[in-house]
Amino acid sequence: MKHAAHKAGRGSQRQFSVSKALFASSRGGHSAKTARMVERSANGGAVVGLDDAVARKLNEITPRTRRSIRQANRAAERKSVLLASTSLATLVGTAATVMAFASPDESATSLSEASTTTTQLKRVSVDSGSTVSRSEERTALTSTDGTVSTAESTQTTNDGGWQLGAADTSLDVNQMSRSTANNQVVASLMDGDASVLPAGFNPNHATGDVGNVYEFSQCTWWVYTRRTQLGLPVGSHMGNGNMWANSARALGYWVDNTPRHVGDIIVFAAGQADSDATYGHVAIVEKINEDGSIVTSECGSVMNGQTYSRTFTAAEAGNFEYIHY
Repeated sequence: MKHAAHKAGRGSQRQFSVSKALFASSRGGHSAKTARMVERSANGGAVVGLDDAVARKLNEITPRTRRSIRQANRAAERKSVLLASTSLATLVGTAATVMAFASPDESATSLSEASTTTTQLKRVSVDSGSTVSRSEERTALTSTDGTVSTAESTQTTNDGGWQLGAADTSLDVNQMSRSTANNQVVASLMDGDASVLPAGFNPNHATGDVGNVYEFSQCTWWVYTRRTQLGLPVGSHMGNGNMWANSARALGYWVDNTPRHVGDIIVFAAGQADSDATYGHVAIVEKINEDGSIVTSECGSVMNGQTYSRTFTAAEAGNFEYIHY
């Protein structure tokens, strides 16, 4: 005879077995029994009689089935592929943008070549009453005096070659600087002296210039000062006035007996033209007149830095030596 108590006992045992299967399965977390218990728990927890919140929490910590694991892995793979595709598309778009900004001319060229369109223009016929003419004929222009101009317009093209303006295509080398002088003032003077320059003259010779070391107000002090003002080379240790010509030759300066330019150094021998009987004298050519006479600027120890001027005739000027450059 069956009793109700036995049935109650089986129910209690079944309930205990379900709880045991959920929390401690001796056959592993993927057994069929465990899976059925999980599914029944997911349906509202009718077997174990738990609240919904507790059932959801149990579902989170319950071991998953092999099927759910496979589905989760596939979902993860699809997500990974989607992310990789999105990253690749973003990278390609960024590279295309960089290339477009890096070489806009090349992009514009390729686009224009790919979409070239040829358009044919047709002549537009205009009624005779229109103010604009598109006919083949042109009405001759009438000037204000009533005469008719018959001149026809000509079209210029870029066909042809280069030529000089004048018929004579030869170059005048005299208009070109032939000097290799580093000093631009010297280079300009040498262009005018090309026919009289000494053979083998080196315009870039040593100047001997280390600054104005001459005593203030002496003739040598003034000559150094004035030559520097004119941009011409001058030595700093040329000796007494009567020694300057030989000192200049030793350095490579052009020295002769002809005044040629403003700024030439005049060298007076000792006692010549009232110069010092022992030391001689030096001065600067400030002007060369048409008759060959020269005008000087000079200084001396008694002048306290002030200058004075003298004029020598062409005959007198030929008696001195001149340092040019």
